[in-house]
Amino acid sequence: MPQSTYSPIDLTGASVLVTGGAGSFGSHFVRTILETSKPSRVVVFSRDEHKHYDMERRFQKHAKTLRYFIGDVRDVDRLKMAMRGIDYVVHAAALKHVPTAEYNPFECIKTNVIGAENVVQAAIDNGVKRVIALSTDKAANPINLYGASKLASDKIMVAANALSARVGTRFAVVRYGNVVGSTGSVIPLFRKMLAEGAKELPITDERMTRFWITLDQGVAFVLSCLRMMEGGEIFVPRIPSMRVVDLARAMAPGLPLRTIGIRPGEKLHEVLISEDDARSTVAFDDRYVIEPSFASWERRGHAAQGGRPTPENFRYASDTNDEWLEGGAIGRLLAQVSSL
Repeated sequence: MPQSTYSPIDLTGASVLVTGGAGSFGSHFVRTILETSKPSRVVVFSRDEHKHYDMERRFQKHAKTLRYFIGDVRDVDRLKMAMRGIDYVVHAAALKHVPTAEYNPFECIKTNVIGAENVVQAAIDNGVKRVIALSTDKAANPINLYGASKLASDKIMVAANALSARVGTRFAVVRYGNVVGSTGSVIPLFRKMLAEGAKELPITDERMTRFWITLDQGVAFVLSCLRMMEGGEIFVPRIPSMRVVDLARAMAPGLPLRTIGIRPGEKLHEVLISEDDARSTVAFDDRYVIEPSFASWERRGHAAQGGRPTPENFRYASDTNDEWLEGGAIGRLLAQVSSL
């Protein structure tokens, strides 16, 4: 990912709430803002009491700043209570496992779609300044329920800017690819299998490609988008692609690979910006910004900040990306994950 030309938002003195705040991204985001600024209050909103307990132990020196709210984004009343006095919200809570969502569609919709609506209502009711929601590459041209639910969530967040009226709450979305080393991702899975003495590694398809971003990069990108947002944008970082087979070979040189086939709802390649979205997209050196298409949105700043229209029929996909992780770059990435 190219060096960002946009500095992170200064959260000193601000009150911040993170839904899914005890998860991989959420806890890393909390740690980062505690180390780089002095927020007056940080609310970790999550339904996982054990992860709350772990965070309390890890962040004991920040006990006066941190608040832990057990709650679910499905519960709008609990969200409204948690958001009282909050300036900024980062919405990271979601059901993310593709096969699980396919088998449990009602639960996926309740969390990812109704949950997004609840976040919007609670933020507007409490006069929150800015809300930024995390999305996924699977929301672009979705073929699985998880992607479709996140596309619906994205649409809710973009349209919410027209609902906040004089309250003035601004909403935006960050959409990126696989987070290296996050819970449920392939690197921890492969490492666990190797530690248990696996004689081969399973891959779904040798042609498969994915976008990759580190937790550090993801957090830094969200912080810069919080500063840059006008409301209604979908921010997409310029990040590298990697072939899953190259990752497996880097983690276990010489170990056989077994092709197991693509899982239900899984794509061969991922897309972050479709050809249709590209018509509303401007490009920067380190990111793309998909601008909202509804007529009430004023395109004031992004062109003036150096945003360039994308070419006709532009498509940002993992198999046609111009930046790749290969060879030594994969080894450095794996070393970085080990140090987290």
